[in-house]
Amino acid sequence: MNWDDIRVFLAVARTESLSGAGRGLKMDPATVGRRVARLEQGLGVTLFAKSPQGYDLTRDGTRLLVHAEDAENAVTLGAADLEGGGETLSGVIRLGAPDGCANFVLPKVLARIAASHPNLDVQVVALPRVINLSKREADLVISVSAPQAGRLLVQKITDYHLSLAAMTEYLQTVSPISTLADVKHHKIVGYVPDLIFDKELDYLDDIGCEHVHFSSNTVSVQLNMIRAGLGIGVVHDFCLPYVAQMQRILPADFRLKRSFYLIRHADDRKVERLTRFADILVAEMKAVVDDLERDA
Repeated sequence: MNWDDIRVFLAVARTESLSGAGRGLKMDPATVGRRVARLEQGLGVTLFAKSPQGYDLTRDGTRLLVHAEDAENAVTLGAADLEGGGETLSGVIRLGAPDGCANFVLPKVLARIAASHPNLDVQVVALPRVINLSKREADLVISVSAPQAGRLLVQKITDYHLSLAAMTEYLQTVSPISTLADVKHHKIVGYVPDLIFDKELDYLDDIGCEHVHFSSNTVSVQLNMIRAGLGIGVVHDFCLPYVAQMQRILPADFRLKRSFYLIRHADDRKVERLTRFADILVAEMKAVVDDLERDA
């Protein structure tokens, strides 16, 4: 089997379409189709069944997928090991993260890392969902909860805090908020309830409210909704220094604590480059979160 054909097979299996695979591979869809056909002909089996939804793996395709992903992992780990042999880190590392962390913490963290490792390229994938390590969507993932299953390395990075907050101008136009019970009389900004991808992001019970008036699946949009004066929301303390005139509400009565975790493949323990990057990332994230929360 040709490794390039296996790469094409993996891309089609993951995107379930020739066009989606072609975009990722920077290849014409017709060429992708020919490469899949060549692989099927060489193996003497049918790997995909075309359906209205796209390209579905057949039984033989599912069997090949397991071995193809093992081969991909071996190639990825080998390349990463070779790239990590110097004093400074180099090459490309893809890091998955929730959008709040990606927008407000990681830029400062990466600026610190880049100062010592100028030849390192970091790709940050910020998606409002759990990022799939088995599909190599990222080399490492920052998460707000620790997975309980799978062959994964899980390392706690740091705790962070969230507070009720609103714009000063908004608070000046409404009756004083003296207790948490008063909050339910205000417009609430938060997550779209059915798009909450992790239980740690569900804050409604904590604030004693049942309804969100203005919602988004991303932290950055929620923050801008509050900035626009639409209402009150639960805000990461590390976001507060970025928004002038946004202030905490009932800081003595309400403050949530959550944690960031770093997750990667168990096999990546052997890759010095990723281990070094993980150690640096954890140390710098702790420092940046502490600095931002101190300035909040």
